[in-house]
Amino acid sequence: MEVRSDGVPVRCDKIPAPVIPRTRLQVWFIRVCSSILLWTCLVQLVAVGELWHPHFFNNISNRISQIAMVPRAIQSPPPLLPARKYKSNGFLRVSCNGGLNQMRAAICDMVTIARLLNLTLVVPELDKTSFWADPSNFEDIFDVRHFIDSLRDEVRIVRRLPKRFNRKHGHKPLQMPPVSWSNETYYLQQILPLFKKHRVLHFNKTDARLANNWIALDLQKLRCRVNFQALKFTPQIETLGYKLVRILQEKGPFVALHLRYEMDMLAFSGCTRGCSEKEAEELKQMRYAYIWWRDKEIDSEMRRSQGLCPLTPEEASTVLQALGFDRNTQIYIAAGEIYGSERRLAGLRAAFPRIIKKEMLLAPEELQQFQNHSSQMAALDFMVSVASNTFIPTYDGNMAKLVEGHRRFLGFKRTVLLDRRKLVELLDMQQNGTLSWDEFTVSVQSVHEKRMGQPSRRRVIADRPKEEDYFYANPQECLCERTSCDDLISPGNSTAIG
Repeated sequence: MEVRSDGVPVRCDKIPAPVIPRTRLQVWFIRVCSSILLWTCLVQLVAVGELWHPHFFNNISNRISQIAMVPRAIQSPPPLLPARKYKSNGFLRVSCNGGLNQMRAAICDMVTIARLLNLTLVVPELDKTSFWADPSNFEDIFDVRHFIDSLRDEVRIVRRLPKRFNRKHGHKPLQMPPVSWSNETYYLQQILPLFKKHRVLHFNKTDARLANNWIALDLQKLRCRVNFQALKFTPQIETLGYKLVRILQEKGPFVALHLRYEMDMLAFSGCTRGCSEKEAEELKQMRYAYIWWRDKEIDSEMRRSQGLCPLTPEEASTVLQALGFDRNTQIYIAAGEIYGSERRLAGLRAAFPRIIKKEMLLAPEELQQFQNHSSQMAALDFMVSVASNTFIPTYDGNMAKLVEGHRRFLGFKRTVLLDRRKLVELLDMQQNGTLSWDEFTVSVQSVHEKRMGQPSRRRVIADRPKEEDYFYANPQECLCERTSCDDLISPGNSTAIG
């Protein structure tokens, strides 16, 4: 009892404290904790179940992956390798020349040279002034982040020169083309001292600047590592390339025919077999227009007899039939615009109705981003050619050689290396009636019995590196990790045609 100020007693029972309801935050927190606990238990259950009853839990784990929207095939990228620590002797800037595959080989060489000389390599610049006039930069074709990260344990690579070496700051790098087909001694004795004086060197030509042979094994393997692992195409190119491969494979086995009967090749080589007089003159004028194409007056028939011309579409059709490919064979044309267009493809298409080009498999809007970017288009053909069941180049240019090397690396996949010199002789004899069709077929198959991309040693020709086997076509140092090369390279090792 309490007493008021006027003396009147007042009863004052104790009032209980009010019940405070749980806030939304508390409810949310409890739900989250419960969900985490339940999911943890479920994941642990699945993990244990996989050990004892993998098939029973397979559907459950698949459903979990779908619910979580994380495909099981996707894996986190591997951890970065520790960066190699070394004192850099300077910066190497390179401007690659030529088409996609010539530049690809050059990039492999430049990384290797940077490693040999302990240099910092600037991401290579691609050719924009050649016949193809492709404006693509390195990062438009290759995954530049992957390129830098995957080689960090070998060589330091930067996207651009530090500002202090820019022309704006008064620095003038020494520009020079290294001597072609050079060995380690040349770079160590002739090139390395230049870095001590200039700090930055700019190689303005990069094609075939490192010898095929007599290079240290670790450097040869680095060339392979750059080629097969570090030079990865951009996601945009890979996505479309894999789509092409998938569409073709769904239709069955396929042949990738690198039909190098294109305007630039014919103009450069002087090969005019099957061309009209007007076309031959057009090709000649183009050859004169490009000053870096040294040979101007060329005897087309003599070059053809020497095996120095790409097969015509008509010749390619005859050879494919002689090799045993039937008219139901699916053939992908891995090439740009064929000179003479569909008119020159008519005979090949009549013999092999399942002729396919990328423009027939992809929507115009899918290829739109690659228009006027010949190197990006060539990257798509490169991917399809590497993945094909059989690869047949009609000329041994840079793409033919790089694809051949990739296919060897992937398990010596069948690559028909045409002996054009012998084929020209046989084709002419068959055409003039000297050889019957059966005799011609037997001869063609006999000539190519051991030219199917089987294991073999590179042919070395001292003092004539242009005539010997190209390193990137047969990187034998990188192909015999688990097996003795002597066991692989045996006289009886051949691939049947069919």
